[in-house]
Amino acid sequence: MRKRIFFIMAMLLWYGIVYTQNKQILYDFREIPQALLINPGMETPYAWYGGIPALSGISLQTGTNGITVHDIFADDGVDINLKVRERAVFGLGFRDELSGTFQLDILNGGFRDRNRPENFYSFGIYLEGDAIGYWPQDLAILGYEGNADALGRRFNLSHLKTKGELVNVFHFGLNKKLNRNLTVGARGKVYSSIFNFSSTRNKGYFVTNEGQNNLLSNTLVADMELRTSGLDEIDDILDDDSIDSGPALASLFRRRALLGGNLGLGVDVGFSYKLNRQTVVTGSLLDVGFIYHTKDVRRIRLQGEATVEGVEVILPDALLDPSADFWQDLVDEVEALVPFEDNVSKNYISFRPIKLNGSIRYDFEEPKTPRGEDCKCDYRVSGNRESPIDYLNSVGGHLYVIQRPRGPQAALTAFYQRRFGRALSLKATYTADKFTLTNVGLGMNLQAGPINFYFMADNLLGYRNLADSHYASFQLGLNIISWGSK
Repeated sequence: MRKRIFFIMAMLLWYGIVYTQNKQILYDFREIPQALLINPGMETPYAWYGGIPALSGISLQTGTNGITVHDIFADDGVDINLKVRERAVFGLGFRDELSGTFQLDILNGGFRDRNRPENFYSFGIYLEGDAIGYWPQDLAILGYEGNADALGRRFNLSHLKTKGELVNVFHFGLNKKLNRNLTVGARGKVYSSIFNFSSTRNKGYFVTNEGQNNLLSNTLVADMELRTSGLDEIDDILDDDSIDSGPALASLFRRRALLGGNLGLGVDVGFSYKLNRQTVVTGSLLDVGFIYHTKDVRRIRLQGEATVEGVEVILPDALLDPSADFWQDLVDEVEALVPFEDNVSKNYISFRPIKLNGSIRYDFEEPKTPRGEDCKCDYRVSGNRESPIDYLNSVGGHLYVIQRPRGPQAALTAFYQRRFGRALSLKATYTADKFTLTNVGLGMNLQAGPINFYFMADNLLGYRNLADSHYASFQLGLNIISWGSK
């Protein structure tokens, strides 16, 4: 059990480091096919595309909501124990978090229906992880200071809240241009879970008061639960000294990723609508889905209520049994009143973290022909279809919301995009969220014939001192795209 809990906390820390929740630079970046994964109803100017396997979508980000590495380890003359106490134990609240998702494209492609060119199909496989853990404020204070000077204070057990998963996703989407103004899309998903853990409905408290038989009495009222799937087999591999755990874990993860894990279903939907020729609103709802866990499932639960006053030695009765184990009697009493269960549990359902995107975009400045006249067309056209990318500049705003255990978490972005001829497009963003209010990002898309390469980085101001930055990220990908011909 200890290894299982350690594994969960290690994965939570990893997800806190690999943080790719909001892809605001990529959203509605129509020259990049991977933007379809964020809005299946995005306008699609390509005839077909194919992502280079394992290279078409790579992202890596680091983030922290509360304190930074610099806050604790800076050589500023302040004792590190004082910094841990003031900036971590007492400086963080129960809403401060480590959270994030990562996504790696394994396969990604798309093509236009020749008979119905208004239909564009996309498909692929990607690996995704999602996790969140809130700072257990009261439990951290209790562990750091103890309860001797906290008589009457109720330490809230609900401050312990965490969940996470690693899942492989198979998807197929349809993007359809209904008319000149409206494009809609939907994407079906099959989830193959590698592992899952959840502990989000904890309730209760721990309180110390004056006792009757001893100086102090401690009361524990608890209803806490941790549900896991896929972790016991990992435990077994790590405990088996007769095998090489690395290849064994890789084989296990590969089998579960290829539909050998706990399975689930989900859907993405989205749209793009032109209010007029130059103003477009978009929206998408992602990962409306669930996973049904039936394999390698376990439940760890602590439920009940107990008030004890420590080891009670009542004289002269205690002298009648000199072999009595008073400490064991105390342990047995607590376990009887607050039973601890660690056993295989029944099946359960976990829901994916739903994500909402919305944007408004204003396009301006049409391309010029060599003679300087306005050109009503664009080189990225298949047949006689009107291209959705026929302006050089775009400005707008983007709203992102993700559902989390303590409520929705939002980010607001302003952006400006500029296209330079056929080869280069740049997008600059400013984002405000709970992690930072100074997030300036930049995205670049390069088109060299059929070869498409993109690179994006967030929170550029934080690169001046990464140790003191709350957030840093980059994304990159490589595709082959056919735009068709006039």
